Amino acid sequence: MSNTESHFTSVEICAGAGGQAVGLHAAGFRHRALIEIDEHACATLEHNVKNLAWGACEVMKQDLTQLDPADLKQTLGLEDGQLDLLAGGVPCPPFSAAGKQLGEDDERDLFPAMLGLVDELKPKAVMIENVRGLLSPPDKFRSYRDKIVSRLHEAGYVVCKWDLLEAWHYGVPQLRPRAILVAMQPEFKPYFVWPGPDDEAVKQIPRRTVGEALEKTMRARFEASGDSRADTAFKNWYEKAVTDIAPTLVGGSKKHGGADLGPTRAKKTWEKLGVDGLGVANDPENLTDAERDLFGDRGPKLTVRQAAIIQGFPESWVFIGGKTAAYRQVGNAFPPPVAEAVGNRIAAALRKDPVQTLGDPSGTSEAALSTLPRAPLTHGSSDLESARLW
Repeated sequence: MSNTESHFTSVEICAGAGGQAVGLHAAGFRHRALIEIDEHACATLEHNVKNLAWGACEVMKQDLTQLDPADLKQTLGLEDGQLDLLAGGVPCPPFSAAGKQLGEDDERDLFPAMLGLVDELKPKAVMIENVRGLLSPPDKFRSYRDKIVSRLHEAGYVVCKWDLLEAWHYGVPQLRPRAILVAMQPEFKPYFVWPGPDDEAVKQIPRRTVGEALEKTMRARFEASGDSRADTAFKNWYEKAVTDIAPTLVGGSKKHGGADLGPTRAKKTWEKLGVDGLGVANDPENLTDAERDLFGDRGPKLTVRQAAIIQGFPESWVFIGGKTAAYRQVGNAFPPPVAEAVGNRIAAALRKDPVQTLGDPSGTSEAALSTLPRAPLTHGSSDLESARLW
């Protein structure tokens, strides 16, 4: 049975721009609901769910602290144990250095909301994604992790694994460690195999550099400029970019600044890769601001689309909103290939399948994103002010 034929059901909270949703869909999960509070991210989800024909997938703009799990269960028409997977990337600020690492004392901590949904929906499997700060250093949040594990145990689940996964192991050209928790009902646990770096299937996934990932789109940008410097500038960029993976993309917050590629240390790494990290290109095709966005002293700036490629999104996935809003969605996303790798193993466990494969999470299948013919894209349409498609 192929991944796209599995058709397990899922509900996802804190769905953001859909990174986890894309990966889980490619692993064979069909989303009943994608729940998110940000209006631009919801518009992105709605646009893609419609145009990629994801069927009966409801996008819900919802504050999880105000969501009644029983109401959600009734709205979706779910019976106990009917849902296969409850997934979510709960907010990272409570556990990140940038967020002051207040943990459970941070009002943004949504683990209680997630666990409340587990209690009510009783899915067969649970997948929770967060930043590495939740696990490293190991003693920082140990007591809180123990509380979460105890709550899951009381609800009838066994934690299969709670560990770090590095995005670059799955073909994502970026240094992006994520803390992943997988819990399942006891009958499925013996069939779950963690897709960590020592797994033979993971070892077979090709690693990609920034240059390899962006060669096609960067070449197209330089050629489209029509500038006599384009060929030399492209070659200079590629020689640097093909040497390594990218630092972690940072989406930032609504309170602090516009779109750029991270703190000072990250910007210096980007410069070694031939990329100007001081901003993001103004125009998706980069035709109007070539001096700023292509031919600057530090090299070309990335477009939002290229940042999405660095995150592992397929090129068919569209982001809605102005440049800063679109880039923030990309920078805060969970890389789809990592979600797909974990999702494949969860699906195998739910099938009680002893054969453990990963498909090809190094390049999330475009075909797997759609189960029905695509509706035509309507460029430029959105209810959001100053929205555009990226």
